[in-house]
Amino acid sequence: MKKIGLLFVVVLMALVFASCGGSLPEACEADPLGCAVVKKGETVKIGMAGPMLGDYAMFGQDISQGATIAINEFNEAGGLEGFEFALVAEDTGGAPEQGAAVASKFVTDDTMVAIAGHIFSGETEAAMPIYEDAGFPMMSPSATNPPLTTLGSSVFNRLAFTDAVQAKFAAEMLFNDLGITKLGLVHDGGAYGQGLAEEVQKNFEALGGEIVAFEAITVGEADYSATLASVAAKDPEAIYFGGYSAEGIIMMNQWVQSGLEGVLFFGCDGTYGVEFTQKTGENGIGALAASLVPPDSAEKTAFDVVYQSTFGLEAGELSAFTWSAYDTAWTLLEAAKSVAFVDGDTLYIPRSQMVAAVRATNYNGLTGAVVCDAFGECNASGPTFYEVVSDGAGGAVWVPYTK
Repeated sequence: MKKIGLLFVVVLMALVFASCGGSLPEACEADPLGCAVVKKGETVKIGMAGPMLGDYAMFGQDISQGATIAINEFNEAGGLEGFEFALVAEDTGGAPEQGAAVASKFVTDDTMVAIAGHIFSGETEAAMPIYEDAGFPMMSPSATNPPLTTLGSSVFNRLAFTDAVQAKFAAEMLFNDLGITKLGLVHDGGAYGQGLAEEVQKNFEALGGEIVAFEAITVGEADYSATLASVAAKDPEAIYFGGYSAEGIIMMNQWVQSGLEGVLFFGCDGTYGVEFTQKTGENGIGALAASLVPPDSAEKTAFDVVYQSTFGLEAGELSAFTWSAYDTAWTLLEAAKSVAFVDGDTLYIPRSQMVAAVRATNYNGLTGAVVCDAFGECNASGPTFYEVVSDGAGGAVWVPYTK
């Protein structure tokens, strides 16, 4: 009798466990990466990782704000089968080791379905293997280092044009449009900045130009005058800088005293932004830089109005990535919508299907058509170039460059 009673208890417990959801739906059991599982009352999460504090905080803040607008719109339209989404933004300082640490944290969350990021190229590369193993698709609005899509990742995609594309356009503008034949190159030593400088060198030399200097600076220092003076001694007609605004600002403010009066400063999309003009003022007048700012449209205008009313800033004031962040979030939301299903009161998103859905994106956004190739390149368009001019009140502003 004792054995029969024990058997009855075991069977009863098994039935209770099954009735409480101990087993997953067949689609999740069949998916080699399982499912994101979001129970009633929980929120579906999209992760975002990048610099939210410190010298590069404007990039993280701007990208998170652009993505938040997209998520708010999606939720206001009813969400996904009644479930709402939320953006979870984590600070990495832009550092690879912190990027990997945040990725390791994100992949433990069953309710997180995708990553809008990472933001910098170095941290993105460090995080990619972690997301690959866990089946978390990535769509970066800003990681532009060309090799990122040559690493064989099935989860990494990017909306930003690559450094290779940006560098080609920059070299052609310098040589063909501006008549520069002697170019100095300065970079910040990072995957993004150095990669850009190397690509500009390759393209500029192919056009027939001469690279007279190729120098690296150390991020975080307050004085780059020695490096600038060294480059000035090589008599360049222009200097191309591969790096971010924090270092670009310091160099611009030390430009004339370093012997570079009359030499053009040509920056990249990491240099462009309101902080550059605010902190260089009249010192920055004449500088050029690439930008991701999309062309004007009714949709862009509507977004700009919402951005300003929500955050009290003009869209693009912090960086040029806010529009691509919006498109990035919408791309991930639409992918989730295409593969998710509800069983009982729980939302399931098969991870392998989600990875495939992001790579198969065909979305028309603020930045244009978002269509990914087999390697995760989702935007092959080139940059817009901007010039710093006087605002007439002792300061300076970026305006579209015209020949």
